[in-house]
Amino acid sequence: MLTTEEKSFYSRQIMVDEIGLFGQQKLADASVLVIGAGGLGCPVLQYITAAGVGNIGIIDGDVVTLSNLHRQILFSIDSIGKNKSYEAVKALKRLNPYIEITSFPYKITAENAVSIMNGYDILVDCTDNYETRFLVNDAAVLLNKPLVYGAIYRFEGQVSVFNYNNGPTYRCLYPEMPSEESTTNCSISGVIGVLPGIIGLLQANEVLKIITGYGEVLSGKILVYSAQKNSFDNYSLSRNLELDYTALLQNNSLHANNYQQSCSSVIDQQLTIDHETLLQSAETGEYVILDVRDHGELPLFLADGVIQIPLNELTYNLNKLSNSNKLAVICKSGIRSRKAIELLQKELNLNDLRTLENGISDQFITAWKNKKEQ
Repeated sequence: MLTTEEKSFYSRQIMVDEIGLFGQQKLADASVLVIGAGGLGCPVLQYITAAGVGNIGIIDGDVVTLSNLHRQILFSIDSIGKNKSYEAVKALKRLNPYIEITSFPYKITAENAVSIMNGYDILVDCTDNYETRFLVNDAAVLLNKPLVYGAIYRFEGQVSVFNYNNGPTYRCLYPEMPSEESTTNCSISGVIGVLPGIIGLLQANEVLKIITGYGEVLSGKILVYSAQKNSFDNYSLSRNLELDYTALLQNNSLHANNYQQSCSSVIDQQLTIDHETLLQSAETGEYVILDVRDHGELPLFLADGVIQIPLNELTYNLNKLSNSNKLAVICKSGIRSRKAIELLQKELNLNDLRTLENGISDQFITAWKNKKEQ
């Protein structure tokens, strides 16, 4: 039961007839897992925390970077370099001390998704890549839990609720995972800072509707918002009866190989460089290393022979690379580095271009630091 202090905390919300004490108690008894504590996750978390959702989980393995702060408003300069889920919990506990908030400071995977998600009533997808979206969707189907979906791109965002009362799932919108080269996210294309706030609040509203029962849940609909036009469009989405989740449900598990995007890039496998070879070349100077991550991302390479030029600035800085016969291009996941290689192949006559295979992994960061300390 709600305490006197809690009733005072939520008093303005309780005054709404569609909520009342009964609805507020429903919120207190509910549990919600927010997957991703970035641009979308921050506003979702702030408002479901303030609304009084009694048990909130936050899963995110990333750390806060300078380039996050214009849109990830739970964090501050002091948060840079710290895990997002930990930092989010600290901020949210200051906002509402009457609820339980749990941090999962690691990436959601095919191995841990079901066990973590099974402990919550509602799932909120605040991720920024297709692999995780498909993984989260399939786990939601496996566990028969509603999934509140949000996505953003530059000036546009969309919201829906999947797997609600046998409604459409994410695969009804996107049956198959697209290739890496046909996709992008805000790390590559950019995003206006207010957009994730708007979309995240719409997601939070869907969470509250599912719990308390007010209004009409966005199941079977895709709500699309344009920040440029300040317009909302609503599109119908039907459940795809041809989708077959039988194998997933029979196996009662998820398999990591099902959530790896294929690469349709023109970059040949021979043009990749593995982590060990790059580490060796960093010592010998065989390759000049080009880091095409954003300036605000945590710097990793501070050694001589390393050049940092964000992908969106590369065209205007080709003169800095014209004398580099051997060039190894790196980024977080390998997507931006391949795009950079394609650009460099067209514009410069270099003898040897390589892209770092699979991007900068945690293992690579550890190996780099160990070599620097030797």
